[in-house]
Amino acid sequence: MTDTGDGGSAPATRPGGAAMELPTLRRMLVDTGVEPAAVEEAEEAGVLGFFAIERFAVPAPARYELEEVARVTGMPAKQITLIWRSLGLPEPRPGDRIFTEVDAEVLGTVAGLIDLGLIEPDLAAQMSRVIGWSLARVAAAMVDSIDADPGYRGADDPQMAVFASTMLPTLTQVIEHVWRRHLQIAARRRIARELDSDEGVSPVKAVGFADMVGYTTLSQQVDEHTLATVVGRFEEIAYDTVSSFDGRVVKMIGDEVMYVTDDPAEAVRIGLALADEYAADEALSDVRVGIACGPVVEREADLYGPVVNLASRIVHIAFPGSVITTDDVHTVVGDEPFLAWKSLKPRRIKDIGRVPLWAVRLAEDPDRAGRPRADIRERRTEAREARLAALEEGRAREGRSRGR
Repeated sequence: MTDTGDGGSAPATRPGGAAMELPTLRRMLVDTGVEPAAVEEAEEAGVLGFFAIERFAVPAPARYELEEVARVTGMPAKQITLIWRSLGLPEPRPGDRIFTEVDAEVLGTVAGLIDLGLIEPDLAAQMSRVIGWSLARVAAAMVDSIDADPGYRGADDPQMAVFASTMLPTLTQVIEHVWRRHLQIAARRRIARELDSDEGVSPVKAVGFADMVGYTTLSQQVDEHTLATVVGRFEEIAYDTVSSFDGRVVKMIGDEVMYVTDDPAEAVRIGLALADEYAADEALSDVRVGIACGPVVEREADLYGPVVNLASRIVHIAFPGSVITTDDVHTVVGDEPFLAWKSLKPRRIKDIGRVPLWAVRLAEDPDRAGRPRADIRERRTEAREARLAALEEGRAREGRSRGR
């Protein structure tokens, strides 16, 4: 597919051999009422693709300002402002027309539910925070994935046109379907928790943290693209590994992953698997893992309580590539034949006190004995040093070019 230079595009070929005209971003934007001058300005600035997404993500025009949408929906302006802010959207200011007909319809539906007593205003704001935070991450990830491909930048690319016009509705369906699947899983977990626990007693969970060693130093040595690649790989391994053991990633905190399971033995398996997976990846450094278990408070898919605080503190005591646990975890899992334990000197944890700790590893077996961890670390170090050397050479060449 090539651009014809007149705002159109050269025909593609259908599977049967017939010509097929694909729309270009220029044509699509102008056809929807965008001024040609604005389209040209976006293309010259190298942001035409993102300009198209911004346009097609919310195609309906903004019609209402805050007081007008309050009258249309029957929801007080203060309540609208609270929900809008909770969703993570820019706070509406008096006189600014930012609300579309769809916005008004959704807010009117919520107002009706509140008036009928089917949902409390505080719950509406709480759910807005969860929805807004989650979908903001989804949206940012989608845009960042496009930004990672220089071919999309500024080009009047037919494939980008297809993404803007066709993929956005498709992704809406995918997000809804995935949400329904997760809703099903969340309901199952709640059922199991209600059946297995006594009334009024917080559920018992095993909580683990895995922290990437040397991230701060690495972030100061590499460029943004390299760092984004490292973080992406770190997250990919975390999600794949935790999910494969029937655990759940609670959240990513920069260079750290927090996960949870119902079974302390599974939490230990996950911790050991994470240590091995990161050790085997030449692009990443080792992680250290800390695990604790006990009652936790679950709220909005996050976990709170002393057990979470303890796990997050002890992870920083572990050596690179190692897994340490609390005495409670050892008490529950200590008899597992696949594990080998070593008692550590009790450590004083800030705001918690002295805590007995255990280092845990997989018991030796013929399959594990053949894995040369030292060789893996050596190759990984060499690869990292080579990347840094190439980066420095690139910076030097750029400096020499500017000096000419």
